[in-house]
Amino acid sequence: MSDRPITIGFPLRGEWHAPTTPAKKVPSHGTNRMGLRYAFDFLQVDRKNLNKDYAGSFLQFLLLGIPLKNFYCWGEKIYAPCDGEIVAVVDGIAERKHVHWLRESILAIRKTLTFNENKDDYRLIAGNYLIMKCSNDVYMAFVHLQTNSLTISVNQKVKQGDYLGNVGHSGNSTSPHLHFQVMDSDNLKKANGIPCQFEEYQRYQQGVWKNVTNQIPSDQEIIRFYNGD
Repeated sequence: MSDRPITIGFPLRGEWHAPTTPAKKVPSHGTNRMGLRYAFDFLQVDRKNLNKDYAGSFLQFLLLGIPLKNFYCWGEKIYAPCDGEIVAVVDGIAERKHVHWLRESILAIRKTLTFNENKDDYRLIAGNYLIMKCSNDVYMAFVHLQTNSLTISVNQKVKQGDYLGNVGHSGNSTSPHLHFQVMDSDNLKKANGIPCQFEEYQRYQQGVWKNVTNQIPSDQEIIRFYNGD
């Protein structure tokens, strides 16, 4: 598989931040397993504080935790980045309704250390997810989706821009976000990551939105994409 990135549409609308991105490091998630080499995590944050992705005080976050509905990106819509066919859909897995940083961190570490892709069910870490085939040897995975939000089914053909489901907090997620990756197989046990770039979006710099083409966001940027929606 070539290291040359494929060019696709952006899968979200509105303003986003990518704290985990291959622009920062490769492999972006610290491993090449399960097609993760070039994966992204997308969430919505306060423009003035890239570490704040929820409505509420830091004291509430630290001591009590934050209700799931108070996270900026929870329930945001996800769209197909290209034409393709849905080849896997998992839905109906419950989300934790209250997010506490310590509990989520402990659960994430435990699941990461104990998960065995050769024998364990991927729903343990992915939660609700879908896999889309874009072409021969090019697949996309959308992970940690909102419970009962997936609008598509296996073998369904989709067009670029079609609505797929919502951002959620299922599986091995420390807070609501979209985990997105491109890979060469729908078999996560064997998949290798494929680099991608987004055909267009805007980057927020010094108070001004600037058009960007055929790039990927860094972990220090706020970006946006609307496409007339």
